[in-house]
Amino acid sequence: MDINATLLGQAITFAILVWFTMKFVWPPLTNMMDERAKRIADGLAAAERGKQDLEQASKRVEEQIRTAKQQASELVLAAEKRSGQIVEEAKQAARSEGEKIIADARAEIGQEVLRAKEELRGQLADLAVAGAEKILKREIDPAKHADLLASIKAEL
Repeated sequence: MDINATLLGQAITFAILVWFTMKFVWPPLTNMMDERAKRIADGLAAAERGKQDLEQASKRVEEQIRTAKQQASELVLAAEKRSGQIVEEAKQAARSEGEKIIADARAEIGQEVLRAKEELRGQLADLAVAGAEKILKREIDPAKHADLLASIKAEL
């Protein structure tokens, strides 16, 4: 055979191969590559969305932590304020209780003083009667002289 005919046969075979490849092999390969490219693009977009979601979630977490710290500090301040109020109320209650105890003690002391005065008056009246008996050298009957003894007690 002649080299030209061989070249022509090879060129026709190559053209048939190219046509067959373009018609039956190339479209499924391009479709698979397009699908793969689309999946990669979707994966990259999902990764970007995940990254943005992560950033937003971390911002929300930081905001919630800041809010929780603020609420905790407010609770601590409120607790300190309340404890101060409780201490002041306890001090006030203790003062009023102390004043009440002092007033009761003073009233009791006043009553004791009155009782002591009455007792001293009675003893003084007895001493006066005893002294009068010695001076008069005669016996004084307390029943007979009750009015006199009562007036002496009243004067004292």
